[in-house]
Amino acid sequence: MKITILGVGTIKEKYFIDAIKEYSKRISKYSKVEFITVSDEAIPDNASLKEEEIIKNKEGEKILKAIPNNSYKIALALNGEMLDSVELANKMSDIFTKGNSNIVFIIGGSLGLSKKVLDFADYKLCFSKMTFPHKLMQVILLEQVYRAFKINNNETYHK
Repeated sequence: MKITILGVGTIKEKYFIDAIKEYSKRISKYSKVEFITVSDEAIPDNASLKEEEIIKNKEGEKILKAIPNNSYKIALALNGEMLDSVELANKMSDIFTKGNSNIVFIIGGSLGLSKKVLDFADYKLCFSKMTFPHKLMQVILLEQVYRAFKINNNETYHK
């Protein structure tokens, strides 16, 4: 089993890096964790909707090239399905038991994911209707992945 986090933009804040390292260490008891980062595009001030779409498409092309072969692709998207922690655990368990040994979670940049990436995904997952910084989203995602492994292994974890 392998969990891959594919994200746009480098995380520089020490507090995010520390949290990511901590959850990665916890998850490593259950699965390998891999991170793939693609560079983000500069967004000009007062960018038009067309310019934003061009930027999302450029980032999307980088994402599509970076997705590992033979992986189950979960795009984090506002229009995705909302799951609670137990449902996410069940979803991950189903994916792994149906022969997919690598789940790739795809986190877009500041503008989100391109239509091509969303269409290429096997599943769209929404964590909240609220918008979170993509850097913080990695921490939130890893915490939920760790929680899912704990649930699937019938281990206690705080509620």
